[in-house]
Amino acid sequence: MLALVQRVIEASVIVNGQTVSEIQRGMLVFLGALHEDDESVARNLAVRLSKIRIFEDENGKMNLSILDSGGQALVVSQFTLCADLSRGNRPSFGPAAEPEKAKRLYNEFCQSLSDAGVPVQTGEFGADMKVGLVNDGPVTFMVSEPR
Repeated sequence: MLALVQRVIEASVIVNGQTVSEIQRGMLVFLGALHEDDESVARNLAVRLSKIRIFEDENGKMNLSILDSGGQALVVSQFTLCADLSRGNRPSFGPAAEPEKAKRLYNEFCQSLSDAGVPVQTGEFGADMKVGLVNDGPVTFMVSEPR
C-alpha cells in the first residue's frame, strides 16, 4: 500500500456539491492499494501511521504522533498513487488492486486506524471527489508498507 500523508490544519471532501467529510488539525491520507497487498498490509500501515511523529511539540520539533496531538485523519482512496509512469506519457494502472479488493483494503485500513485510537473520516470510495486542504508546514510524506 502507498500513502501520501499530509499534515493539515483542515481538510474536506466534497462529492456532488455536498461536503461528505471534514476534519480540523490532523492528517490527510491519500491511500492506494496495490494488487499484491492484503489485509495485514493495510492493518500494519494504519498502525504505523498512528505512531509516526509528524506533529510539533512545544519546542517546534516533530515529536508527536497523531494520537499524541489529538488530531483526526481524513482518508481518501487514491488509486492513481499506484500508477506506473515509467514508459510513455499515459499512466498505467496495472499495479493497482482491482476495485473490489481495493475497497476492502481501504475499509480495513480505515477500521484499523480507528481501532488504533485515531478519529477517522473518509472520502467516498470510487467517487469523483473534490478534496480541499490547508497543508501545515507544508509537511508531506510518501509512506509505503513493505510486503
